[in-house]
Amino acid sequence: MESGGTIKNLKVTVSYQQILSIALPITLALLIPQINMLTNSIFLGNLSTESLGNAGITGVYYLIFAVAGHGLNNSMQSVFSRYAGSGDTGSFKIILAQGIRISVQFAAVGILVTWFIAPFVLQQVASPEAFPIEMRFLKIRIIGLPFLYLFQMGNAFLVASLNSRYLMIGFLAEALLNILLDYLLIFGHLGFPTMGFNGAALASVIAEATGCMVVLMVLFRSGLRQEYSLFKDFIYDKIKSKEIIRVAFPLTLQFVISVGTWLVFFILIEDKGIEAKAISNTMRNVFGLVGVFVWAFAATCNTMVSNLMGQQRKDLVLVVINRIMLLSLGCCSMMCLIINIFPEQFFALFGQGSQFITHGIPVLRVVSTGLIFMSIANIWLNGVTGTGKTTMNLLIEMIAIIFYMCYTWVFMKVHYISLELAWSNEIVYWTCIFLVSFIFLKRGKWKNETSS
Repeated sequence: MESGGTIKNLKVTVSYQQILSIALPITLALLIPQINMLTNSIFLGNLSTESLGNAGITGVYYLIFAVAGHGLNNSMQSVFSRYAGSGDTGSFKIILAQGIRISVQFAAVGILVTWFIAPFVLQQVASPEAFPIEMRFLKIRIIGLPFLYLFQMGNAFLVASLNSRYLMIGFLAEALLNILLDYLLIFGHLGFPTMGFNGAALASVIAEATGCMVVLMVLFRSGLRQEYSLFKDFIYDKIKSKEIIRVAFPLTLQFVISVGTWLVFFILIEDKGIEAKAISNTMRNVFGLVGVFVWAFAATCNTMVSNLMGQQRKDLVLVVINRIMLLSLGCCSMMCLIINIFPEQFFALFGQGSQFITHGIPVLRVVSTGLIFMSIANIWLNGVTGTGKTTMNLLIEMIAIIFYMCYTWVFMKVHYISLELAWSNEIVYWTCIFLVSFIFLKRGKWKNETSS
């Protein structure tokens, strides 16, 4: 890594080359932990069907707190990028310091809620056999939250400062260690204790702590710390903190509500049998693996739109959204095609037998369709995020959630027909997200208003 020199021009241009230069490193960085999560599920599937099923609800529970950090990460990325577009990189050190302080507070709340409130809530909805197993897992797993949030803060800075090429270093270190520790701690190989389901939780915590340390090392060794005077002090800055919270609060609430409804979905699956839980957790992995490209292009859209807003080039916002959308749709379609050509081979990885494969393939077809819708809608939603209208993001989410929950309730509780029909709620959700985001951005009123 080279030491920092003169601060470079961080104003983006609207070109496919610029889009790919930001998106591809993010894609590769996100792909690594998703492969890691997939490997985790494969290990648990080969441990037992119950473990694979229990990983669904615990995974979604932790995902709620993870996406709260992702909401803060996206807002930080938006704020960073707007200052980058305006040429004010001197504020980076203040923004990062305030983001770190806020993220640590977020993490502390998450740990306290999981240890002291979640047991009373989950006991009411989880099956009696699964509850103690799932709760023990979560009390270990949640300890990784501060490391995850700090890791995300560092990554937000790297993306906004157009240094996304460094992202892979932290993700690679985290993923490789997690896979190794999963193998050692779940099954008790090489003299390590046989921890089973809880081994996956401990492995993830250690890996997240490692990822956090690696991204800090990258910021120091690359010269970026000196270049932008990072970590000089963490004194509370009221103006910058209020700016971050103003953007972050509706965005974080949006993400939490979104994944919270997914948790409701997985809770409703609890009484549909062990196989339905296991198949649904496998679909969660499909969303993670295929969605990597969508999330990478969505993060790129947020960054580039925010940067253009900082440059006062609002006329180029819809141009860049459309170009990113085409790339997102193309990559997602290709991934869905591959996994649908070889579905038997994919399901066979989880060691659950021929019936699991037969019942899982129709669900995979529906989920793949939902992913195609997501590849379009998520780009437009992040275009709204990039304009700074995060209150509108929250409104869009609420509208989509109402339709999603009504549909889910009808086909999960009132008139349950099949698991694949239940999973078609994703198509309803992403259709709503796209329509409202598209209408909002096309109307163009955001061009004449201040961020809110």
